[in-house]
Amino acid sequence: MMMNRIYAPWRIEYVRRAKDDEVDCIFCSIPEDSRDRDPENLVLVRGSECFLLLNKYPYNPGHALVAPYRHTSDFTSLTDEEVVEAQELLSRFIEAADVVFEPDGYNVGTNLGRVAGAGIDSHIHRHIVPRWEGDSNFMPVFSDTRVISQDLRSSYRELKSELE
Repeated sequence: MMMNRIYAPWRIEYVRRAKDDEVDCIFCSIPEDSRDRDPENLVLVRGSECFLLLNKYPYNPGHALVAPYRHTSDFTSLTDEEVVEAQELLSRFIEAADVVFEPDGYNVGTNLGRVAGAGIDSHIHRHIVPRWEGDSNFMPVFSDTRVISQDLRSSYRELKSELE
């Protein structure tokens, strides 16, 4: 029996970057870019202390991240202003995602340290993952592949419109 394949060519960028020890912190480089590059960087909202963006390698459609501009991996070093604004951006995102995606729930979390699952452990960030009843299937378990039902640019356009 022939095995079916699902190609995800956009993942090669992640694989190559993971091997490159010289890669700068993506959460630090994005705020330095001009706002004109926000669509390319998938930045949905820029606050004064934190920003909200879509994850380039989502678990589900609408998988977003909130990060402070300040580079830190120490959760306890976050300022009150950073904590409050991160929560406000999280709430704004959920309100918009409720309209755009109509999910059944969300996973919201922060992985502190590589052993806790942080892919980028040097700059603290929070994941917001919309979830639907039955959205998990055999693909991630047996083939290390996720099937995402909406392309990233469509998710970005719809969420950006709802957040404005």
